[in-house]
Order: sequence, then structure tokens, then C-alpha cells
Amino acid sequence: MTKIQVSKINALTGHNDCVYALSRGRAANLFFSGAGDGMVVEWDLTQPKDGKLIAKVPQSVYAVCYDQARGQLLIGENYQGLHVIDLQTNRELYAVQLTDAAIFDIQVKGDLAWIATGDGVVIVFDLVRQGIIKHIKSSDKSARTISIHPDLEQFAVGYSDHLIRIFDFDYQLIQTLQGHTNSVFTVKYSPDGSYLLSAGRDAHLKAWNVVQAYVLQEDIIAHMYAINHIDFSADMKYFVTCSMDKSIKVWDLQSFKLLKVIDKARHAGHGTSINKLLWSDFDSLIVSASDDRTLSIWDLSFIPD
Repeated sequence: MTKIQVSKINALTGHNDCVYALSRGRAANLFFSGAGDGMVVEWDLTQPKDGKLIAKVPQSVYAVCYDQARGQLLIGENYQGLHVIDLQTNRELYAVQLTDAAIFDIQVKGDLAWIATGDGVVIVFDLVRQGIIKHIKSSDKSARTISIHPDLEQFAVGYSDHLIRIFDFDYQLIQTLQGHTNSVFTVKYSPDGSYLLSAGRDAHLKAWNVVQAYVLQEDIIAHMYAINHIDFSADMKYFVTCSMDKSIKVWDLQSFKLLKVIDKARHAGHGTSINKLLWSDFDSLIVSASDDRTLSIWDLSFIPD
């Protein structure tokens, strides 16, 4: 089994509340964070101590998403709506009142943004026309997480009614995945599109085989408490999970075997719930965001047996 050496490079401070959101940035070394303090900050992994305030909104921020095609940052302000920031000028281009519920996730593909809200609606927003084109209401419980398939015209949504729903690009429900026994907090297609991984409050990690019509291939009791997020390595060999149990776990994507546990006792990890992960393309560094108001940067060295 591959051995992993873990080094904590930095702990970044600056937020005044729990950090809930991470997004890749306009270069491999850049990323964004959003927090309960309403601040959205840009960080540079080459100079990680010097965070740059991009926006400050009145309500907490659970979702940020970089729109590469337009060089814009999308910010979901809870109970308000969508803020769109021009990253060339760091000025707000426009804001749209979308919902009076929490905004849990934003994903972008092409000219469209998919926005998951606390009233069970997925809002499809046209970034060119700057308007809503579809409300998808499939549950009375929160839509918590969205993942868009890299190749197929499909997207997956995880809900607090314990279900995952698969939609096509005509916004038609094509499949419902049952198996979780509590809220689904994270769904994520593997980079090659062969798997959909899901996890949530029941602490189970599930792998659905997309090629085989989303048959459940793996069901793992992966953490002690709720699993908040999943992300993949750029080489598609590994993935990471994070949890309310204050740990990060590293997994082999081919075998789904646990390779490493990163926690406070062994690696000076976070002391409270870890809410989001970002496995950066820059030196394969991992960023974690926590209720402890900090972000940690991790360097992993993989040593074959």
C-alpha cells in the first residue's frame, strides 16, 4: 500500500467566522474562500499569508464559484442572492435577488450556473442574459450539493431528503439514487466521469458506477460524523474527504481503500468541523476550510511500497 507523508505548510487566518466555501481561482496557485462573516478572500499559494479581500456581503457565504470563461466570481449570499464580481477590477458587475433561502452550492458550465438552495430548488441562471431560465423543484427539503458530469449532459443533486437526483440538460429527472439515510451534503463526479461519489450526515461514503447506470458499487462507513465534502487529485488516483469529526481522509480511487488520516493529534489539524476541501493543481497542495475560522494548506508525499 502507498505510504503518505503529510506536512502542514500554513494555517491561514483572516476570516472572523466559520469558513464554508472554497473555489479554484484564475491561476493554479490562486483560490477563493467564503465564510460566515460575509467575506470572500482570494489567496495565493505562493504567498499564502497575504489574502486579498474580494467582496464583503451582509449575510454568510456558503458558496463561491469561479467562472473561468468570463473571468468572474460568483458569490451566493444566503437569504439574498447571487453577486457577480469582475476579477479584473474587483468590482461587482451585478447582483440578483434569487431566493430568500440559503444558497448551498454554485456550479458553472458554459453560459449557465446551477444554484442549490435551502428551499429545495435548483435555479438555472443564464450568465450571458443575466436572468433565471429554470427553477427545478423536486423536493421540499434543501438542495445541498451539485455536480455536473464532465462529458455527459447530466448533473447530480444531493438533497436533505436523503436522495440524489440525476437530471439531464433539458432539466428532466432521469434517475433517483436511494441509499443514504440522512442529508446528502456532497456529490462529486470523478474527473473521468466513471463514478459519482456521495456523502453526508450519515457518515457513509458511496460510489455509484455511472457507466453501469449508477449502480451502487461501494458503501463505506468513512467517518465518525457527517462528511461535508469530497475532492479529487489532478492525476485521478486519489480523493479526499472531510468531516465534522475534524479529520481529513485520503483514499485510493481505484480500490477505495483508506490511505491516510489527517487530524489534530497527529498533524496539528483543525480542532472543529472541516467544511470544504480543495485539491489544488499547484504542487498538488490540499486546502481545508473549517469552523475554526482558518484554512490549512497540506503537502502530501506519496511513497510507493
